[in-house]
Amino acid sequence: MKKVLKTIVNVLAWVLLALALLVTIAVFSSEKNNGVAHLFGFMPMSVQTDSMAPTFKSGDMIILKEVDDLYKLEEGQVITFYTIINGKRVLNTHRIVKVNRFERDISFTTRGDNNDRQDDLPAYSSDIIGVWTGVNLKGVGKAVDYLKTKDGFFICIVIPMAIFFLIELYKFIVALIELKKPKLSEADEEEIKRRAVEEYLAKEKEKAANAAAEGEAPVEE
Repeated sequence: MKKVLKTIVNVLAWVLLALALLVTIAVFSSEKNNGVAHLFGFMPMSVQTDSMAPTFKSGDMIILKEVDDLYKLEEGQVITFYTIINGKRVLNTHRIVKVNRFERDISFTTRGDNNDRQDDLPAYSSDIIGVWTGVNLKGVGKAVDYLKTKDGFFICIVIPMAIFFLIELYKFIVALIELKKPKLSEADEEEIKRRAVEEYLAKEKEKAANAAAEGEAPVEE
């Protein structure tokens, strides 16, 4: 039972470490990639508004992938791109409703599924980040957004990783101590076993003698 419990704890610890590393990579890669996390060609994106409801909603996490050829994008696909909203350059994720081709360039007219009109500005080729893969992890975006805060990163990433490394350090020290202990020779081990057997037999003999003595004691009338 102890071995099973120990194995489960070890597996959970390594899974936690792997998740912590992935989140760490995502956080730092987003800082180097215009605010967009990048993992092996895929981009997890936290949804901030309900403009695409009910396809996905605020607090969800969608997975994007890089666009190899912009000219293969079609009407109906959902893309993420930079645009200007209220004077600020922000990320937006909407559905393509029209493909605009201009000789050597291309742009896309977009609209949110929950909006009654198309976006004011088209999505230009240089501003497109990725295309939605269809994967939607409901509610996960909120958790990831929290992990990106200082408190969330410290509580959910730094502390668990510190505990993991302390546990591994303890295991290493224990193993090191065991290695430094003098090893008994085969003769010493046999001598210890022989003494243990003799002590056991002596105790059993003493118990038998006591039992016999109690059986021979005179009975008072």
